[in-house]
Amino acid sequence: MSENNNFEKTAAQAAAFQKIWMDSMSKIMQTAFTLGPNTPPPDVLRQMRSGLLQALAQSWEEFMRSPEFLAGMKQWMNNAIAFRKMTNDFMANVRNEMQAPSRDDIGSIMLTVRHMEKRLLDRMDALDAQVRKLDTQAGNGKSHRPGAKSSASGRKPARKSTVPGGNPTIP
Repeated sequence: MSENNNFEKTAAQAAAFQKIWMDSMSKIMQTAFTLGPNTPPPDVLRQMRSGLLQALAQSWEEFMRSPEFLAGMKQWMNNAIAFRKMTNDFMANVRNEMQAPSRDDIGSIMLTVRHMEKRLLDRMDALDAQVRKLDTQAGNGKSHRPGAKSSASGRKPARKSTVPGGNPTIP
């Protein structure tokens, strides 16, 4: 019977608190909505809002700086790191069992391809500069634009190209 009596007492206290809260909020809302949309809220409401926001900010500041919260966050981060490591190890084992390349293998191949691409692009830039230099020298100091028409005949000069069989053809 004692437990039932305590429950009823707690429920009555909660109902009383709820009634006070609802009465206060309804009065605040009546005051707020009696004002027009263009009129600023009265100073009382501004002070209440400021006080509420300040109290919330202070309580959250205290909560987030509490040793319990910090310990909980540290534990959560450690668990997240351990889970990430466990899933990475599991996936590495799966790839190994399937005889698939590992993440490290793919990373090293990608790095090698990037280095090769860089070397090829650097070599192509050097060849381009060399061709421009030769083009300038052949034109007696006049640089020819690629694809420009020849000044002597008014058309592009024919170039020889080699087909896979090795026979030169003229396009």
